[in-house]
Amino acid sequence: MTVFDDIEVKVVVNDEEQYSIWPAERTNPAGWHDAGVRGSKESCLDHIETVWTDMRPASLRRAMDGGSSR
Repeated sequence: MTVFDDIEVKVVVNDEEQYSIWPAERTNPAGWHDAGVRGSKESCLDHIETVWTDMRPASLRRAMDGGSSR
């Protein structure tokens, strides 16, 4: 059991489009903003698995794609 098992969490994302979960009642860590999803740890991790299909940081994806925005 972890600290996130019994509390509401939210999905947060940073400028590199990397995702994580964070306690819903806490202020986001520096550099992270709300992704608009809250709920149980399991539901938030399910959401992250669905939307975070490319684990490379956004800057690396852009560099490997020849500098295009996507």
